Amino acid sequence: MISMIMVLNQKGEIMISRQYRDDVSRVAADSFRLQVIAAKEASSHAPIRRIENCSFIYTRHLNMYFVALTKSNVNPALVFEFLFQKIRVLKAYLGDDFDENSMRNNMTLIYELMDETMDFGYPQNCAVDVLQMYINLANVKPQDEPEPEQLTKQITGAIDWRREGIRHKKNEVYIDVLESVNLMISTSGAILRNEVTGRVQMNTKLTGMPECKFGLNDKLVIEKESAEGRKKPGVEIDDCVFHRCVRLGKFDADRTITFIPPDGEFELMRYRVNDNVNLPFRLIPAVQEEGQSNRCSINVKMIANFSDKLFATHVVVKIPVPKNTSKAKIKATFGRAKYEPEQNAIVWRIKRFPGKTSCQLSSDMELVRTVRPKAWERPPINVDFQVPMFTASGVHVRFLRVYDKSGYTTNRWVRYITKAGGYQIKI
Repeated sequence: MISMIMVLNQKGEIMISRQYRDDVSRVAADSFRLQVIAAKEASSHAPIRRIENCSFIYTRHLNMYFVALTKSNVNPALVFEFLFQKIRVLKAYLGDDFDENSMRNNMTLIYELMDETMDFGYPQNCAVDVLQMYINLANVKPQDEPEPEQLTKQITGAIDWRREGIRHKKNEVYIDVLESVNLMISTSGAILRNEVTGRVQMNTKLTGMPECKFGLNDKLVIEKESAEGRKKPGVEIDDCVFHRCVRLGKFDADRTITFIPPDGEFELMRYRVNDNVNLPFRLIPAVQEEGQSNRCSINVKMIANFSDKLFATHVVVKIPVPKNTSKAKIKATFGRAKYEPEQNAIVWRIKRFPGKTSCQLSSDMELVRTVRPKAWERPPINVDFQVPMFTASGVHVRFLRVYDKSGYTTNRWVRYITKAGGYQIKI
């Protein structure tokens, strides 16, 4: 497995290192410094390098390199996940923007975390809640000291992400379904890329050790229920990635998402949908270039496809213009549009866009004559938006059941938000 973990600054100096096996040494850091950092390959090459029969797997946080060294044939995805979890733990202790100085000022804490999160090269406990129970330095507020037996059970047990004895006055669960739409349309109107990536974010405030059962309108589950006489449309959900609290065996058997949730905020799952995507907006661009008179006109019509009961917020449309544009005369039916030379684009901002409506922008540009005329490359139009209570994939929460011995009542709130990922239309 992993032989050594080290953290280097942008000069290649070792800030902190921990050796778990004796088959590598700190001398290997010089090879990484010379062939990766000094050669400035970190940003242009794959984050895995094989140097002198040793594999270097690394990632960056600000100006620091978190590097894992190994001479065995390990799973790179596992190593990357450990490095990401390591950074997440340090953010919990040192702050989201921890830097080189904060690392040097908390050496004792970091060495303790290195010893607790890995043993002989094998990843161990990376749960922040559990680590904070017995490593309580830096900016972490002290919690009630647990009993030694409870602490041992918490660390070595099957449910290390939740401690026993949690009490809340109100038992509540907040569910956020957050989606990002990625779209690429060609100049002829053909769809080149069309997918939705989503995640389910939860905030649980539940008493005791409850078991939750969570259901989406998954196509496989819906088809199974349709055989029993209930017919409802379903969504084909792909590439599901779950929080470690989810019982994967149960999901593989009958697509049921069953789990004992951590206390507080956590990401339950991620997913991807490729079929039957409901695009929130449709754009119809028209470009006309007049070479002899050095003029160019761009007209864009924008149509909202979602329900008239909903509305989009923070809509920003960046319409590219030629680099030699000197003046731009712009008219928009609503919203504000302005030519911004530093971006070589007309930026059209709309605070609130109602559903089932359309708006239009027309612009006439005057171009500066150039000594060597060069054809305009025509970059794509970029759209940014946010649509509350709408999912482009059609995914929605069917139920959330909470089972506890005491049988208390749970209040549930669900919110849907769809945002633009890479939403581009070529012109």
